[in-house]
Amino acid sequence: MKKVLFLCTGNSCRSQMAEAIVNARFGDEWQAVSAGTRPAGYTHPKAIAALAEIGIQHQGRSKHVDEFLGQEFDLVVTVCDSAAEDCPVWLGKGKKVHHSFFDPAITDDMADFRRVRDEIAQVIPNLLREANL
Repeated sequence: MKKVLFLCTGNSCRSQMAEAIVNARFGDEWQAVSAGTRPAGYTHPKAIAALAEIGIQHQGRSKHVDEFLGQEFDLVVTVCDSAAEDCPVWLGKGKKVHHSFFDPAITDDMADFRRVRDEIAQVIPNLLREANL
């Protein structure tokens, strides 16, 4: 089974949604986890609600990137959307890819959570295919 790590700053929205979508839709081939450099300590309730709307039940746990140091991943995806945000750098093994997604926690608008969820659901499968693993 291939492993993918989704990284961002707070690990409360975008990386959590990516983790949940991959595990729900591609779990027979990929195992996904997520982490942040400054974990928020929770998974945003609107991210969980947006996932539930498409039939994905995700509890989520905001994790620090240090939990995964020393582990090997086939693919590492950073999902930060702004140069002002300190998007983490993964120094471990694994092909590294960056794709910016808007942070819906900024607006806290459910429509933004849905839009980002749908974008993640469209973009991430392509990144998994393009990993050429």
